[in-house]
Amino acid sequence: MLYDNALLVSVLSEAFQLTKKQRYKEVIEETMEFIQRELLLEKQSGFYTALDADSEGVEGKFYVWGLEEVKQMLGEDAELYCAYYDISENGNWEHSNILRVKKPIDEFAVEKNIGVDELNKILINCNKKLLQERSKRIRPLLDDKIILGWNALMNTACSKAYCATGKDEYRQLAINNMNFMLSNLKGKDDNAYHHTFKEGKAKFPAFLDDYAFLIEALIFLQEITADKQWIEKAKLLTNHVIQNFIEEETGFFFYTPVDQQDIIVRKKEVYDSAVPSGNSVMAYNLWKLSLLFDKKEWGEQSLQMASSLSNAISKYPVSFGNWASLLLEITEGTQEIAVVGAETSVVLKELLSEYIPHRIVMATGKEESNYPLLADKQVLAKTSIFLCRNYTCLKPVFSVNELMLLINKAQKQ
Repeated sequence: MLYDNALLVSVLSEAFQLTKKQRYKEVIEETMEFIQRELLLEKQSGFYTALDADSEGVEGKFYVWGLEEVKQMLGEDAELYCAYYDISENGNWEHSNILRVKKPIDEFAVEKNIGVDELNKILINCNKKLLQERSKRIRPLLDDKIILGWNALMNTACSKAYCATGKDEYRQLAINNMNFMLSNLKGKDDNAYHHTFKEGKAKFPAFLDDYAFLIEALIFLQEITADKQWIEKAKLLTNHVIQNFIEEETGFFFYTPVDQQDIIVRKKEVYDSAVPSGNSVMAYNLWKLSLLFDKKEWGEQSLQMASSLSNAISKYPVSFGNWASLLLEITEGTQEIAVVGAETSVVLKELLSEYIPHRIVMATGKEESNYPLLADKQVLAKTSIFLCRNYTCLKPVFSVNELMLLINKAQKQ
């Protein structure tokens, strides 16, 4: 499923930024490679929905391996490869083998008395051989719908992967995919969108989740590109959601728009399950956009939504994970970071590689007055980094290391 991979990339990206464990980065890149190879409508940069688990009527047949099969393909490297990926004669899943790593690569390398770099080269070369052989098999069926909300989740994952790895191809993929969504899933009105796209046609009115994840992706995209067009679009879409999905009495949002006629009851979803609920994501969007545009009413709505669920969040945090994160951010405050100067792109890339939860970031190479976080900040010869709270900023620093010292100092106080 596309959303499973998107969530995996998002989690691993944040884990890598936090710990700098090389294996996390490798898995991010392997997952992104899989997504682009198997689920990308290449010329248009839309992501398909899912691959079937079955091929030839057998679950997992396309992906599993037998011991003798691997030995024949890999020759003298087979023993080392099979030990690393837990491949055995009896198998680790229904008498076949799913490639799985049971020990960290550095620990395994010590056990086998081989250098990590040499081991990596052998594994990469062997993986290429197995992938080439696998391409000859009968493929699982492809669900070639393109779903707006799931593409938006994947777009956010691309942005986070760029932050973690610094690979420009992920940022470009996020830009291309966003342009695809905004062009191909557009409805009759400027800010109305469709839920699905297939064979050149967009269908069905978009749901709350579609808009919420799209707005979230636009906010992330502005951070990694410094291009303000993305949050301007996020602002327009948020107004559209408020006008068409709001429940006036509570400030929460219905799952369907006000003009959809083919339903008996308009439901509301607040539980965070396999993916965060549309309401929790919209509450988070409102909070961030309230800071980016100084729209206090959106911040108040976000606070009202989270506060009304505070008892449930405390009692059942597993069912309200995204809500809990938002409530913590509202309570502890948001790091407002502005990067201003000629070397913005270089500094921004380094900044984004750091794990800074509960933050918003804006960057510019020129003086700007349209956004409160950038207003009244001069462009100096050396790129300045400002750390702010409620638009009250500390004196600028001129390196990401200095910024991290400020943030860590503030957290200890």
